[in-house]
Amino acid sequence: MIKKIFILVLFLFAAPFFAQEKFTISGIISDSANKETLIGVSVFVEETKSGLVTNEYGFYSITLPKGNYTISVNYMGYQSVKEKIELNRDVKKNFSLAVSSQQLDEVVVLDNKKRVDIRKPEMSVNKLTIQEIKEMPVILGEVDIIKSILTLPGVTNAGEGQSGFNVRGGGADQNLVLLDEATIYNSSHLFGLFSVFNPDAIKDLKLYKGGIPSRYGGRLSSILDIYQKEGNKNEFHMNGGIGLISSRMLAEGPIVKGRGSFVIAGRASYAHLFLKLTDNPNSAYFYDLNTKLSYTLNEKNNIYLSGYFGRDVFQLNDTFVNTYGNAVLNFRWNHLFSDKLFSNLSVIYSDYYYGLLLDVIGFNWDSGIKNYNIKYDFKHYLTDKIKLTYGIQSHYYDFNPGKIEPTSASSGINRDQLDKKYALENAIYLDAEQQISKKIAVSYGLRLSSFLRLGQQTLNVYENNQPVIFNTAFQIYESADPTGTISYGRNKTIAKFDNLEPRFAFSYAMDDDQSIKASYNRMTQYLHLISNTQSPTPLDVWAPSDQYLKPQLLDQVALGYFRNFKDDAYSLEVETFYKKIKNRVDYIDGANLIANEAIERVVLKGRARAYGLEVLFRKNEGRYKGWISYTLSRTEQQVPGRTPEETGINNGKWYRTGFDKLHNLSVVGNYKLNEKWRFGATFTLQTGQPVTYPNGQYEYEGITVPSFNTRNENNLPTYHHLDVSATLTPRKNKGRKWQSEWVFGIYNLYGRQNAASITFRQNDETAANEAIRLSIFGIVPSATYNIKF
Repeated sequence: MIKKIFILVLFLFAAPFFAQEKFTISGIISDSANKETLIGVSVFVEETKSGLVTNEYGFYSITLPKGNYTISVNYMGYQSVKEKIELNRDVKKNFSLAVSSQQLDEVVVLDNKKRVDIRKPEMSVNKLTIQEIKEMPVILGEVDIIKSILTLPGVTNAGEGQSGFNVRGGGADQNLVLLDEATIYNSSHLFGLFSVFNPDAIKDLKLYKGGIPSRYGGRLSSILDIYQKEGNKNEFHMNGGIGLISSRMLAEGPIVKGRGSFVIAGRASYAHLFLKLTDNPNSAYFYDLNTKLSYTLNEKNNIYLSGYFGRDVFQLNDTFVNTYGNAVLNFRWNHLFSDKLFSNLSVIYSDYYYGLLLDVIGFNWDSGIKNYNIKYDFKHYLTDKIKLTYGIQSHYYDFNPGKIEPTSASSGINRDQLDKKYALENAIYLDAEQQISKKIAVSYGLRLSSFLRLGQQTLNVYENNQPVIFNTAFQIYESADPTGTISYGRNKTIAKFDNLEPRFAFSYAMDDDQSIKASYNRMTQYLHLISNTQSPTPLDVWAPSDQYLKPQLLDQVALGYFRNFKDDAYSLEVETFYKKIKNRVDYIDGANLIANEAIERVVLKGRARAYGLEVLFRKNEGRYKGWISYTLSRTEQQVPGRTPEETGINNGKWYRTGFDKLHNLSVVGNYKLNEKWRFGATFTLQTGQPVTYPNGQYEYEGITVPSFNTRNENNLPTYHHLDVSATLTPRKNKGRKWQSEWVFGIYNLYGRQNAASITFRQNDETAANEAIRLSIFGIVPSATYNIKF
């Protein structure tokens, strides 16, 4: 049987080479005005009714039999280009696209691109260009990357006042967020009010929720792949905005005209300064900086150097200060070996810092994670029907679980650096995308990943190798006392894991307007976010897999139906998915996470599952554009007892995770009244976040103690809000070189007091029990003046 499969695979790869004489047309597609390369441009061959899209660096390659062809190049927001080419030799052909100024052009642009998308074996993927993002409703004075993906099916916010996002019921730590291929560990500013991505500096983004190619790994739920602008290679330009809450500025221009360019963008909030005018000691603010240099050495070599730095500061009464942020640096080298083989070498540094000052109890706590990454990727366009993507990747991690230092107000607290942790994650992968027939296309791949938990640490040893024990008398879990320690040297391996991660996707095109797709992928996650957002002192600590924290393993299948209507004026996407996760951890009751050097003493291993239905209906053309997305899903977790005597969590029964939201509805609309006015609105409705409420109380030695039922049995009130915006673009004076616009917005128009949490207490006067709702955001108006010159 294995021999037959091998012969079949060999035949599929070899058959195209025995066909008639073939030649290759390849090149780069860019913006005609600034020479910025364009990602995801549709290159369609009208005679063969087939096509592809440009890669992350604007490169394309198509191999066809000798003959005459009509090449159609289409991209949202740009004028389409058609060119007849006589293919009797290999041809190098670059295209420059001009920005579309007429609505009719956009109709043409959509046509062939949608045909490519319908036939492509890619599902559970949402793509947004910067042109599409700029047309979305504006919130708090600027378009927002994270808020834009929160309106998509299967994506929800992590909770009112919480950072990150959840995809198909996964935790925020299960999303791999990449900025120019560098890992961003926290994607939000100001409790989720802003994202860390300056929209002026962003070029393109793609969100994978399933059917994830094997070139990606390390997370279970999603991949958010974002690329920054390269900068204008022809002219110097600046643009920015001044708002009530924050301001931003971007400068770009050529280093060497036509060959090299730079981008530098800065952004900061300053609403906290108004609080100081009222003698309010509390503050919350952020700032960030984006940079990028690009240079074309010759037609076969390009280099890029990009970076990002951002910080958030939250201060409460001079007694609680929380500081956190990302810093990344990336050097990339693109090399074209031939018209069919494209390569990219990246050397990347990522740093996430998390600091906590608690002056009440007198300590300052710093933690973080550093990541050094080198990767070499290849895209090989074998024929017009087969494309290979393969490469190697290596990550070295430096974990700082925490460094505790006494403050001036403390006494009796010693300086203490918790043991740092180190790990090495390697991977090799291969992806193939193949057009089997006019109607059937498949992609298949395999990723081999390995993870080494490295030494230079002293670890606890426990009786029966169990850091958590079960107290049968009280029917509760408790942290075990170590029976000893064992030390590992710098070159010793504490734990080692290897995993095969197969990926597969299938597309059957019923015609040019509709298709059925299916996918399967296995993912492995070796990193764990140790975080308890329900605690009064939230924290963000990453920990590697080891002999106690096993890697999380996910298997996901999805099935979908995709349809375009009325020449692509409308589109419909319907998907259903099911995924299961092994080795998902949860905390025992009363777990202490702050400065805990032995996290394994407060966690138990279990499993999780998620399943649901997603619907996305879009209106793509006309003065009114927008979409409606709806998700019906369930996310559950189970932590059974390890022995018949143990109860596990929730008596070993399935219980909802903190990310379970049965209903999730988003309605997005954007109306262009005329050349001066554009209006937008976004409505969001979600089932409230699962929580555990007390179901009774008892007295013990004069102290009232609440009792609780099963975990996450209750819900916070339903979450919903309406955001609106209006954009005024004054008529441009022909003699004026700069353009401007006013953006007015209201976040949470009708002032919904969405609950971030609900606490229970006893009223001091009436002695009655009462529930207290904590709401963070009410109505937030904004006004921003944008300028470009």
